[in-house]
Amino acid sequence: MKTVRRNWTRNELILAFNLYCKTPFGRIHNRNPDIIRLANLIGRTPSSVSWKLANFSRLDPAIQNRGLSGATHGSKGEKDIWDEFNNDWEKLSFESELLLAELTQQLPDESSVELSITEGLERIVSTRVRVNQNFFRKTVLAAYNSQCCITGLKISTLLVASHIVPWSVDKKNRVNPRNGLCLNALHDRAFDRGLITVTPEYRIRVSSLLRDTSEPVTQAYLAKFHNSQIRLPDKFIPSRDFLEYHNRNIFKE
Repeated sequence: MKTVRRNWTRNELILAFNLYCKTPFGRIHNRNPDIIRLANLIGRTPSSVSWKLANFSRLDPAIQNRGLSGATHGSKGEKDIWDEFNNDWEKLSFESELLLAELTQQLPDESSVELSITEGLERIVSTRVRVNQNFFRKTVLAAYNSQCCITGLKISTLLVASHIVPWSVDKKNRVNPRNGLCLNALHDRAFDRGLITVTPEYRIRVSSLLRDTSEPVTQAYLAKFHNSQIRLPDKFIPSRDFLEYHNRNIFKE
């Protein structure tokens, strides 16, 4: 008997893209436990889900620019979902987290309080900012393989998904992973305070306030990185426009 092919629904595509965002490029394969879990939730095979994630990767400029091999063919639905997210990251990220909560009956990053799923979803709505911040962190860290783009530090508890254009300045791009860098806590604070920046050519600039000091710790942990190239992410390469903003408006020469 011939198997009838089932088309992907919009909700399934949104869930798949949510997982694409949170999955390092090198872990897009059918043995990944997260891919197996989503496949079970939506009634598809792990191979089908991993292939869908690979199809999304073909649309990512970072994949294309670095010569990494995503899938070469895909459907219009993937392009539509890619565009929906990129046109409104805040809305679609939150929508995808709600869909996942409904499927798993498990609230994002909630303690094991006894709530009905309806009450739980109302709680998520009331804490939308926190949910989206957590999505942003997971997406940025996955893009950089949980590695600081300046130092190479790989201790995830010491890593920060740092906004290039601050959260308070650009609401539209608060959750856009191309507005993020994976930094360790020290360099995140220096970046936030304008003591370091990253140029649109992806080179580190260190403020003269730090470079001109002879203090050895400052030289060893900050100043020595001046003019070094950052480690580029596998996905969601930082937007040059966002980096230009940080160079112009936050960095202290």
